[in-house]
Amino acid sequence: MRPWINYHHLLYFKTIALEGGIANAAKKLRLGQPTLSTQLKQFEITLGYELFDRSKRQLQLTEAGRLVLGYATEIFRLGDEMLDALSDRHVAAKIQVQIGVADAVPKHITLQLFHSAQAKHECVVSLAEGHTHELLRELRAHRIDLVLSNDPPHASEGGGIYAKNIARVPAVVCGAKKYAPLKSGFPSSLNQQPVILPSIQSKLRHAIDHYFQLNDISPNIVAEVQDTSLQKLMATHGDGLIILAAPAATELVDSRSLIELGTLADVYDELWLFAGKRRLENPVAARLMKEFRL
Repeated sequence: MRPWINYHHLLYFKTIALEGGIANAAKKLRLGQPTLSTQLKQFEITLGYELFDRSKRQLQLTEAGRLVLGYATEIFRLGDEMLDALSDRHVAAKIQVQIGVADAVPKHITLQLFHSAQAKHECVVSLAEGHTHELLRELRAHRIDLVLSNDPPHASEGGGIYAKNIARVPAVVCGAKKYAPLKSGFPSSLNQQPVILPSIQSKLRHAIDHYFQLNDISPNIVAEVQDTSLQKLMATHGDGLIILAAPAATELVDSRSLIELGTLADVYDELWLFAGKRRLENPVAARLMKEFRL
């Protein structure tokens, strides 16, 4: 007969391994050290392997211990995921979906994603802004369901995440009405003109810098701003020209808050939707990941 795993023993072992010893683990678990030592020994007897090397001053995992710790981590991660998925299913009879949005994503894009979520199912949408790498960490930990970003996926992000390109749009140059004469001779007319650029971490920023270099244009960079809302506010106050995705400029141009000077050839802003690999998927998040596109 195969041995039956006592999950309390598994938790005790995992805590001892992560805390670096029985004394620290006992404090965290609020158990006596002798009791914890006995429970660990019983677990090792059940498995038929020693999980720690006790010949040194500090407990060190054996090869079997490292294997068991990997499984223990995954088992408890799945347990947390199950509880998160179940608790997210209903909030006042509505499904809840948590979406992380990168700071640089235009607000009207976020609004479109919100409307799409509402159209898929009656739900409560929780939106949180932040840096892409921080949001992806939350996604991997299953604390949020989706991430909307203009940063492409990186190999360094590792496994556990799906990425979908939802838009590739041209970049346009916009400014206050006083910059209207720059339409003549565009894009060379941008030389030495005040420009508000995305921050250096932005993929769009690298594309813009490359464009200026290829076309021998040297703008007067007056600010580097990640938040597109702040970029637009500064531009409407005449502080400088801004370069942003064409759809993000449409509303401002239509309202005559800004004018469009021209499009930067072969410069594009891309938008991505990220989802974590989960055994129990949030149904709204799953449909957005499958169907949402600009």
